[in-house]
Amino acid sequence: MSSSNQPRIDPSDPSETPLEEAVVQRFKNPRDAFWSGIRDAAGAPAAVLFAGMVGFGAMGKTNGFDVWFTTSTSFFMFALPGQVVLLEMAITGSSALAIALAVTLTSTRFITMTVTLFPQLHQSNRNRSLYASVHLLAMTAWAISMREFHAIEARHRLSYFVGLGLLCWLISVPATILGFYLAGMVPAAVTLGLVFINPLFFLLTFTEVKPWINRTALLLGCIFGPIFFIIDRDTSLLTSGLVAGTIAYLIDRNFLRKKAGVLG
Repeated sequence: MSSSNQPRIDPSDPSETPLEEAVVQRFKNPRDAFWSGIRDAAGAPAAVLFAGMVGFGAMGKTNGFDVWFTTSTSFFMFALPGQVVLLEMAITGSSALAIALAVTLTSTRFITMTVTLFPQLHQSNRNRSLYASVHLLAMTAWAISMREFHAIEARHRLSYFVGLGLLCWLISVPATILGFYLAGMVPAAVTLGLVFINPLFFLLTFTEVKPWINRTALLLGCIFGPIFFIIDRDTSLLTSGLVAGTIAYLIDRNFLRKKAGVLG
Protein backbone atom coordinates (compact mmCIF):
# COMPACT_ATOMS: atom_id res chain seq x y z
CA MET A 1 0.00 0.00 0.00
CA SER A 2 1.42 3.34 -0.95
CA SER A 3 1.81 6.09 1.57
CA SER A 4 -1.00 8.00 -0.15
CA ASN A 5 -3.41 5.15 0.72
CA GLN A 6 -2.48 5.10 4.40
CA PRO A 7 -5.16 6.42 6.81
CA ARG A 8 -4.45 10.05 7.60
CA ILE A 9 -3.97 10.83 11.29
CA ASP A 10 -4.72 14.30 12.58
CA PRO A 11 -2.17 14.95 15.39
CA SER A 12 -4.42 17.65 16.86
CA ASP A 13 -7.31 15.20 17.29
CA PRO A 14 -7.12 13.47 20.74
CA SER A 15 -9.11 10.50 19.40
CA GLU A 16 -6.38 9.69 16.86
CA THR A 17 -3.47 9.36 19.25
CA PRO A 18 -1.63 6.07 18.46
CA LEU A 19 -2.40 3.35 21.03
CA GLU A 20 -0.56 0.26 22.20
CA GLU A 21 -1.71 -3.14 20.94
CA ALA A 22 -3.00 -4.16 24.37
CA VAL A 23 -5.26 -1.09 24.39
CA VAL A 24 -6.63 -1.87 20.94
CA GLN A 25 -7.53 -5.41 22.05
CA ARG A 26 -9.06 -4.40 25.41
CA PHE A 27 -12.66 -4.53 24.11
CA LYS A 28 -14.02 -6.75 21.35
CA ASN A 29 -17.08 -4.62 20.55
CA PRO A 30 -19.16 -1.65 21.90
CA ARG A 31 -21.28 -3.95 24.07
CA ASP A 32 -18.14 -5.24 25.79
CA ALA A 33 -17.05 -1.65 26.47
CA PHE A 34 -20.54 -0.71 27.74
CA TRP A 35 -20.64 -3.52 30.31
CA SER A 36 -17.10 -2.72 31.36
CA GLY A 37 -18.30 0.82 32.12
CA ILE A 38 -21.19 -0.63 34.14
CA ARG A 39 -18.78 -2.82 36.12
CA ASP A 40 -16.40 0.07 36.80
CA ALA A 41 -19.30 2.21 38.03
CA ALA A 42 -20.71 -0.55 40.23
CA GLY A 43 -17.91 -0.29 42.78
CA ALA A 44 -16.75 2.75 44.68
CA PRO A 45 -18.20 5.35 42.22
CA ALA A 46 -21.77 4.08 42.64
CA ALA A 47 -21.40 3.71 46.40
CA VAL A 48 -20.06 7.24 46.79
CA LEU A 49 -22.70 8.77 44.52
CA PHE A 50 -25.42 6.77 46.30
CA ALA A 51 -24.27 8.14 49.66
CA GLY A 52 -24.25 11.70 48.32
CA MET A 53 -27.78 11.41 46.95
CA VAL A 54 -28.99 9.85 50.22
CA GLY A 55 -27.69 12.95 51.98
CA PHE A 56 -29.41 15.18 49.42
CA GLY A 57 -32.71 13.35 49.83
CA ALA A 58 -32.53 13.84 53.60
CA MET A 59 -31.74 17.52 53.04
CA GLY A 60 -34.83 17.89 50.87
CA LYS A 61 -37.19 16.49 53.50
CA THR A 62 -35.53 18.39 56.35
CA ASN A 63 -36.16 21.66 54.51
CA GLY A 64 -39.82 20.96 53.81
CA PHE A 65 -39.77 19.79 50.18
CA ASP A 66 -41.84 16.81 49.05
CA VAL A 67 -40.37 13.58 47.75
CA TRP A 68 -41.49 14.25 44.16
CA PHE A 69 -39.74 17.61 43.87
CA THR A 70 -36.59 16.38 45.63
CA THR A 71 -36.35 13.24 43.49
CA SER A 72 -37.14 15.00 40.22
CA THR A 73 -34.06 17.20 40.64
CA SER A 74 -31.90 14.05 40.76
CA PHE A 75 -33.63 12.69 37.65
CA PHE A 76 -33.63 15.84 35.53
CA MET A 77 -30.59 17.75 36.83
CA PHE A 78 -28.26 14.99 38.09
CA ALA A 79 -25.76 17.57 39.40
CA LEU A 80 -25.48 17.55 43.17
CA PRO A 81 -23.97 21.07 43.64
CA GLY A 82 -26.69 22.58 41.44
CA GLN A 83 -29.38 20.63 43.30
CA VAL A 84 -28.12 21.91 46.65
CA VAL A 85 -28.08 25.51 45.34
CA LEU A 86 -31.63 25.04 44.02
CA LEU A 87 -32.91 23.93 47.44
CA GLU A 88 -31.05 26.62 49.35
CA MET A 89 -32.35 29.43 47.12
CA ALA A 90 -35.89 28.04 47.12
CA ILE A 91 -35.78 28.00 50.93
CA THR A 92 -34.79 31.66 51.03
CA GLY A 93 -37.62 32.58 48.65
CA SER A 94 -35.49 33.63 45.71
CA SER A 95 -37.15 34.32 42.37
CA ALA A 96 -37.25 31.69 39.66
CA LEU A 97 -34.93 33.82 37.51
CA ALA A 98 -32.35 34.15 40.28
CA ILE A 99 -32.51 30.41 40.96
CA ALA A 100 -32.07 29.64 37.25
CA LEU A 101 -29.03 31.93 37.01
CA ALA A 102 -27.42 30.52 40.15
CA VAL A 103 -27.94 26.91 39.07
CA THR A 104 -26.59 27.75 35.61
CA LEU A 105 -23.45 29.26 37.12
CA THR A 106 -22.84 26.16 39.25
CA SER A 107 -23.11 24.10 36.08
CA THR A 108 -20.49 26.03 34.11
CA ARG A 109 -17.96 23.38 35.10
CA PHE A 110 -19.70 21.08 32.63
CA ILE A 111 -18.43 23.25 29.78
CA THR A 112 -14.80 22.45 30.52
CA MET A 113 -15.66 18.84 31.31
CA THR A 114 -17.43 18.49 27.96
CA VAL A 115 -14.75 20.13 25.83
CA THR A 116 -12.02 17.99 27.39
CA LEU A 117 -13.84 14.65 27.34
CA PHE A 118 -15.94 14.49 24.18
CA PRO A 119 -13.19 15.39 21.65
CA GLN A 120 -11.58 12.09 22.70
CA LEU A 121 -14.53 10.16 21.26
CA HIS A 122 -14.30 8.64 17.79
CA GLN A 123 -15.32 10.85 14.89
CA SER A 124 -18.24 8.53 14.05
CA ASN A 125 -19.70 9.13 17.54
CA ARG A 126 -19.64 12.90 17.29
CA ASN A 127 -23.20 13.53 16.23
CA ARG A 128 -26.48 14.85 17.65
CA SER A 129 -26.97 11.78 19.86
CA LEU A 130 -24.20 13.15 22.07
CA TYR A 131 -26.68 15.70 23.43
CA ALA A 132 -28.45 12.82 25.20
CA SER A 133 -25.17 11.40 26.48
CA VAL A 134 -24.20 14.76 28.01
CA HIS A 135 -26.95 14.29 30.61
CA LEU A 136 -24.92 11.36 32.00
CA LEU A 137 -21.89 13.59 32.49
CA ALA A 138 -21.08 14.11 36.16
CA MET A 139 -17.91 14.67 38.14
CA THR A 140 -17.51 10.97 38.90
CA ALA A 141 -18.08 9.73 35.34
CA TRP A 142 -15.88 12.47 33.91
CA ALA A 143 -12.95 11.84 36.26
CA ILE A 144 -12.99 8.08 35.68
CA SER A 145 -13.37 8.50 31.91
CA MET A 146 -10.43 10.92 31.80
CA ARG A 147 -8.40 8.36 33.70
CA GLU A 148 -9.41 5.40 31.52
CA PHE A 149 -9.80 6.84 28.00
CA HIS A 150 -6.08 6.67 27.23
CA ALA A 151 -6.36 2.89 27.66
CA ILE A 152 -9.52 2.51 25.52
CA GLU A 153 -9.72 2.53 21.74
CA ALA A 154 -11.48 5.68 20.50
CA ARG A 155 -14.36 3.79 18.84
CA HIS A 156 -15.27 2.15 22.17
CA ARG A 157 -14.97 5.17 24.45
CA LEU A 158 -18.57 6.39 24.08
CA SER A 159 -19.98 2.94 24.94
CA TYR A 160 -17.75 2.79 28.02
CA PHE A 161 -18.79 6.29 29.10
CA VAL A 162 -22.50 5.57 28.61
CA GLY A 163 -22.27 2.39 30.72
CA LEU A 164 -20.39 4.27 33.41
CA GLY A 165 -22.67 7.31 33.48
CA LEU A 166 -25.93 5.42 33.05
CA LEU A 167 -25.53 3.37 36.23
CA CYS A 168 -24.50 6.46 38.21
CA TRP A 169 -27.57 8.32 36.98
CA LEU A 170 -30.00 5.46 37.58
CA ILE A 171 -28.94 4.88 41.18
CA SER A 172 -29.29 8.58 42.02
CA VAL A 173 -33.11 8.36 41.95
CA PRO A 174 -33.64 5.51 44.46
CA ALA A 175 -30.84 6.95 46.62
CA THR A 176 -32.64 10.29 46.82
CA ILE A 177 -35.92 8.58 47.74
CA LEU A 178 -34.19 6.47 50.39
CA GLY A 179 -32.50 9.53 51.87
CA PHE A 180 -35.82 11.39 51.93
CA TYR A 181 -37.49 8.72 54.03
CA LEU A 182 -34.43 8.21 56.25
CA ALA A 183 -34.30 11.90 57.15
CA GLY A 184 -34.29 12.44 60.90
CA MET A 185 -32.91 8.99 61.63
CA VAL A 186 -29.30 10.18 61.43
CA PRO A 187 -27.65 13.34 62.84
CA ALA A 188 -27.57 16.44 60.60
CA ALA A 189 -23.76 16.35 60.55
CA VAL A 190 -23.85 12.86 59.02
CA THR A 191 -26.37 14.00 56.40
CA LEU A 192 -24.14 16.94 55.36
CA GLY A 193 -21.12 14.64 55.35
CA LEU A 194 -22.85 12.31 52.89
CA VAL A 195 -23.44 15.22 50.50
CA PHE A 196 -19.71 16.03 50.43
CA ILE A 197 -18.48 12.47 49.94
CA ASN A 198 -18.94 12.74 46.17
CA PRO A 199 -16.71 15.85 45.69
CA LEU A 200 -14.08 14.20 47.89
CA PHE A 201 -14.14 11.05 45.78
CA PHE A 202 -13.85 13.21 42.66
CA LEU A 203 -10.72 14.88 44.02
CA LEU A 204 -9.12 11.56 44.94
CA THR A 205 -9.94 10.11 41.52
CA PHE A 206 -8.58 13.16 39.74
CA THR A 207 -5.21 12.76 41.44
CA GLU A 208 -4.84 9.45 39.59
CA VAL A 209 -5.01 11.14 36.18
CA LYS A 210 -1.48 11.07 34.81
CA PRO A 211 -0.64 14.69 33.92
CA TRP A 212 0.97 16.34 36.96
CA ILE A 213 -0.85 19.61 36.35
CA ASN A 214 -3.95 18.09 37.98
CA ARG A 215 -2.10 17.20 41.17
CA THR A 216 -0.34 20.58 41.16
CA ALA A 217 -3.68 22.40 40.88
CA LEU A 218 -5.17 20.35 43.75
CA LEU A 219 -2.17 21.02 45.98
CA LEU A 220 -2.29 24.76 45.28
CA GLY A 221 -6.05 24.74 45.90
CA CYS A 222 -5.44 23.22 49.35
CA ILE A 223 -2.98 26.01 50.08
CA PHE A 224 -4.92 28.97 48.71
CA GLY A 225 -8.38 27.79 49.81
CA PRO A 226 -7.91 28.46 53.55
CA ILE A 227 -6.07 31.73 52.81
CA PHE A 228 -8.86 33.18 50.68
CA PHE A 229 -11.46 31.83 53.12
CA ILE A 230 -9.92 34.00 55.84
CA ILE A 231 -9.83 37.02 53.50
CA ASP A 232 -13.42 36.68 52.20
CA ARG A 233 -15.37 33.48 52.81
CA ASP A 234 -18.11 34.35 50.27
CA THR A 235 -15.75 34.51 47.29
CA SER A 236 -13.01 32.18 48.58
CA LEU A 237 -14.04 29.21 46.44
CA LEU A 238 -13.98 31.27 43.24
CA THR A 239 -10.76 33.18 43.97
CA SER A 240 -8.81 30.15 45.21
CA GLY A 241 -9.83 28.16 42.14
CA LEU A 242 -8.92 31.02 39.81
CA VAL A 243 -5.54 31.73 41.41
CA ALA A 244 -4.53 28.10 42.01
CA GLY A 245 -5.65 27.03 38.54
CA THR A 246 -3.82 29.89 36.84
CA ILE A 247 -0.57 29.22 38.73
CA ALA A 248 -0.83 25.49 38.00
CA TYR A 249 -1.32 26.25 34.30
CA LEU A 250 1.74 28.53 34.25
CA ILE A 251 3.85 25.92 36.07
CA ASP A 252 2.75 23.27 33.58
CA ARG A 253 3.28 25.54 30.59
CA ASN A 254 6.73 26.75 31.57
CA PHE A 255 8.25 23.81 33.46
CA LEU A 256 6.38 20.47 33.57
CA ARG A 257 5.90 20.09 29.81
CA LYS A 258 9.62 20.50 29.24
CA LYS A 259 10.49 17.53 31.46
CA ALA A 260 10.21 14.06 29.97
CA GLY A 261 8.11 11.62 32.02
CA VAL A 262 6.34 14.32 34.01
CA LEU A 263 3.60 15.14 31.54
CA GLY A 264 2.20 11.57 31.79
